[in-house]
Amino acid sequence: MGTQEAVMTTQEIANRLSELFKENKWTEAQNEFFSEDAESIEPPHAQGLQTVKGLDAIRKKGEDFEQMVEELHGGWVSEPIVGGNHIAFSMGIDVTFKGMGRTKMDEIALYEVKDGKIVKEQFFY
Repeated sequence: MGTQEAVMTTQEIANRLSELFKENKWTEAQNEFFSEDAESIEPPHAQGLQTVKGLDAIRKKGEDFEQMVEELHGGWVSEPIVGGNHIAFSMGIDVTFKGMGRTKMDEIALYEVKDGKIVKEQFFY
């Protein structure tokens, strides 16, 4: 029998995501936990950012968001709530977007875990 790497539980992933998010390490979270075919879903009314599928597209979406930001004034992330194979965070940012002025955004981010990887993230704002 070969050695098999233990798959992290949803709670363990939630705890680690919480650490990374609070340190603003979004790319690290994607690299560590997202599956190659993960999906990132925006609400139908979202302006600018669109729903994408695939880790490369999700990384590009993050880069596109950073390009929109003129100045980040602050942000916060709640403790995670775990239910079954889902993890939810409440989070917000205070940001000045290029050409759009300063705004505060609050949202719920919901993550779906399968086999120790995030297969879907969905944002509600």
